[in-house]
Amino acid sequence: MKLRGRVTLKPDRERTLRGGNPWIFSHAVARIDPPDLRPGDGVAVHDASDNPLGYGYYHSATTIAVRMLAMGDAVAPDRIVDYRVAGALRLRSRLIRSDTNCYRLINGEGDGLPGIVVERYADVIVLQILTAGAEALRDEVIDALNSRLRPRAIIERSQGAVRRREGLADRVGIASGAAITEVRVFENGIPLLIDLAHGQKTGWFMDQRENRLRVRALARDARVLDLYCYGGGFALNALRGGAREVVGVDSSAPALDWARRNLALASSHNQDSRPDRGEPKQGVAMLGPSDSAVASDRCRFVQDDVARFLANPEPRFDIVVMDPPPLARSQKDAERAGRLYIWLNAQAMRTVAPGGTLFTFSCSAHFRGEEFVRAVRIAQGLAGRHFRVIEHLGAAPDHPQLLGHPEAEYLTGLWLEDLGAASSPAR
Repeated sequence: MKLRGRVTLKPDRERTLRGGNPWIFSHAVARIDPPDLRPGDGVAVHDASDNPLGYGYYHSATTIAVRMLAMGDAVAPDRIVDYRVAGALRLRSRLIRSDTNCYRLINGEGDGLPGIVVERYADVIVLQILTAGAEALRDEVIDALNSRLRPRAIIERSQGAVRRREGLADRVGIASGAAITEVRVFENGIPLLIDLAHGQKTGWFMDQRENRLRVRALARDARVLDLYCYGGGFALNALRGGAREVVGVDSSAPALDWARRNLALASSHNQDSRPDRGEPKQGVAMLGPSDSAVASDRCRFVQDDVARFLANPEPRFDIVVMDPPPLARSQKDAERAGRLYIWLNAQAMRTVAPGGTLFTFSCSAHFRGEEFVRAVRIAQGLAGRHFRVIEHLGAAPDHPQLLGHPEAEYLTGLWLEDLGAASSPAR
């Protein structure tokens, strides 16, 4: 990138920046030089005493005036994209299991490239460009990915409300390479088909990968309920862990068709196969000797609204997983979402067998952390149950977040174990 101007901050407004938050809000800006900077232009950032702080990209019409790419000047602006991509690859080489070849390669601010999300599906890359500044870096990002990974294809899925707020039209299609709509990958040793053309977001929710492993570890001989099951990730891991019965529920017929295809693939997969993991080829499925086969006759998928399904529950389940889509897509939705989270969790708790387990999540950035935990506490009282917290859960480690940037946190989860009946449920 090239720096086309300078942003000077008001006195003392650099404190949050020095504390690690890469966002500079418009009310912290004292001066823009030149005043006619275009959205996405690269800018040097200085404090009120004209000391240089680093550089980023600018937007005049959004609340976040500058998103920082670097603090200081250790890396030149024209090298920053390739430098960040190389660093992201080094980190993932330490984090990703040998039986997994799909993961998040770039997680926006957490990898020093705000507005950019990159997912890797074996030898196919899916790219999301969300902001005007990231749009200005698009060609550099594609060049760096092609140079370092030599993927079969880079598919762009740049769309959504964030782009519209930035003044950008949606762009979906092939950025480079072959026209590919579906790819086969391995996650935790389980083969999956990823719909690159129609799947939500970039095709798969890889932030839950480690939490799916937690369910697998507990699933032996259990009866498992996977609510909002999407493509069947939790359900398949429960089966691999030896569950005696798994029920997946989702309202989307296409999602359930996809889940059934994944189930068929996993149940027919040869667990002795060892695909070559050489980079940048498709990775390995390294399956441990304790893994059980995925038996399709122990699983069924039900098309139903989850709220309706929970209102008429089946016999209780040993493990219940509830991972709904975002219920608060903006701050104005938070109050309504809170009421819904309370009701859903109370109903889910009632379906947990005595001594059983509930994994419950919120992926709403506007209803997370202690707000979500409080809603689950209220739900416990309504359900007349008594749960203990085994672990607070979040996104997998290939979704890093900056320590000084709490705004990037979005996935909140609780692993709960039933301790026995509490008082009578509220009516």
